[in-house]
Amino acid sequence: MRPEAVPVLAVDDVPENLVALDALLGGEGVELVCARSGAEALELLLQRDFALALLDVQMPGMDGFELAELMRGTERTRRIPIMFLTAVATDERRRFRGYETGAVDYLLKPVDPQIVRNKVGVFVELYRQRREIAQQRDALAEALNRIKAHGDNSPLAIVELNGEQRILHWSAGAERLFGWRASDVTGYRPCEMGWIAPEHGVAFATLIGDMIAGRRVREMQPLRMRTTEGVILDCECYCSALHDAAGMLTSVNVQILDVSARKRAEDTQRLLIGELNHRVKNTLASVQAIATQTLRHSTGPSDFAPTFIGRIHALAKAHSLLSSTTWEGARLRELVEGQLRIGAISEARLGIHGPELELAPEPALHLALVLHELVTNAHKYGALSVPEGRADLHWSLTGDRLRLEWRERGGPPVVPPTRRGFGTALIERSLKAEGGVAVSDYAPDGLRWTLDLPYAGRPRMAQVPRPAPSPPPRGTDGPVSLEGRRFLIIEDEPLVMLELVDLLTGAGAVVAGQASSRSDALELARTRQVDGALLDGNLQGEMVDDIAAALAARGIPFLFVSGYGREHLPVEFDRVVAVTKPFSPATLLDSAARLFGEARVSTR
Repeated sequence: MRPEAVPVLAVDDVPENLVALDALLGGEGVELVCARSGAEALELLLQRDFALALLDVQMPGMDGFELAELMRGTERTRRIPIMFLTAVATDERRRFRGYETGAVDYLLKPVDPQIVRNKVGVFVELYRQRREIAQQRDALAEALNRIKAHGDNSPLAIVELNGEQRILHWSAGAERLFGWRASDVTGYRPCEMGWIAPEHGVAFATLIGDMIAGRRVREMQPLRMRTTEGVILDCECYCSALHDAAGMLTSVNVQILDVSARKRAEDTQRLLIGELNHRVKNTLASVQAIATQTLRHSTGPSDFAPTFIGRIHALAKAHSLLSSTTWEGARLRELVEGQLRIGAISEARLGIHGPELELAPEPALHLALVLHELVTNAHKYGALSVPEGRADLHWSLTGDRLRLEWRERGGPPVVPPTRRGFGTALIERSLKAEGGVAVSDYAPDGLRWTLDLPYAGRPRMAQVPRPAPSPPPRGTDGPVSLEGRRFLIIEDEPLVMLELVDLLTGAGAVVAGQASSRSDALELARTRQVDGALLDGNLQGEMVDDIAAALAARGIPFLFVSGYGREHLPVEFDRVVAVTKPFSPATLLDSAARLFGEARVSTR
């Protein structure tokens, strides 16, 4: 690509001279701009820049010397080189005056064309170099401004050290992060200002020393650093040794990222994972113990299944209460009402009396199982086994002891058991695990239990009215089967899938499709001909909003069957019934029947 033409100003009152100059210089990458008077030349000089001004000396009005003096007196034009071209007979005084006005040369006409070309070419090349240098200067200034803006606005603190480990540069990000101003720290060594935490001072000095000595070029090292207020921050330091063209070290650049929040989050995550593992393993151990002991004290499968499922539901209900408060605790009254919500006892047959109390997580889990055992035993053998019987639960707080009294009335005659069952052992051991005691009294007018345990919580407010519990699943309507109903089951847990298939087929339904992944489920939801669907709330970590939408778009009624609470299910389907895992077969089948406006179904 040809270089851009360089502007050269030619001032002469004789047009022929201007034409001759244009013919002489036009092919040399020069744009000759002509003026026929000093006034016209001054106007052009105010409009643009020139590499050189070729001035005639003898001109009417303003001669060349006067024009040169005016150019030297103006800041805009004083640096433009001036070359005089004159045909007037001259002497040394005129030549001296030409140089005195700032001319770089004084040539007599007729001029040697080659000399003029060479001399003009020198100034043209100088102009090009000046312009290139100016462009590079502007580009460098723009780049430096961008770097400075990035450095000032960056979350990184950028610090530069010289070969003596003294601070050369301290960015605005460093000021924000550590509190010291650049003027306060420039010239100091990090160890002199207490910037590096004592336990990492030697490691930091060794790292920078290795980079200065050339043993390391770049390195990332986690370090602890101190702010002006004495706060210790966990940081990641990204260090780079900077060298000049000769390979000599100029400085060490350190970019510092504050990772204190991330470290705290990682520590919290590790703690939560450990706590989760602990709770899951404890829960599985509890389930294993419940299964083993329930089986040991059962007469057969028909006795084992409802007893075991009931205990698991009581434990799950307590877990739900604790999860809703992020395992900070649960209300005692809510534990009792949980028995009503799962249909273990009618609200009209259970009296509840006592202040509002908050229980810690472990006592809440133990008391949930204890309350379930009390209600279950009352249903099997005690007051709740007959229509006219009822039970009352009263609790009170004395100092740091919580006392609960369970009393049954209106039941069959009370006879002390001939052997100690698992339910009794569970009640006694659960209280013993909390440092309490459980005492039973088989009085003639009804069984009584007195439970006494330490209380580390505090009362919230006395006798808050109890909200009405959700009604238990309907079980009094005439049995209706799901005979012939075609269902789609979407569930990612294989054992739960087997349970759902068995329940539906046992009620006469046809399982027309099964899916455990989001892609398969979406395909079946859009194409499979079914009457209804059971939809898990999450499939292998993926949400099911689009699957629910596909079912709704085709008018297929469905249930959510999920371990998640309502707040984690698709918001736009908040009216869809959600059956919570672990579920009871009766609840699931009753909810499935209600998809079609049916009453509770019966299993085969």
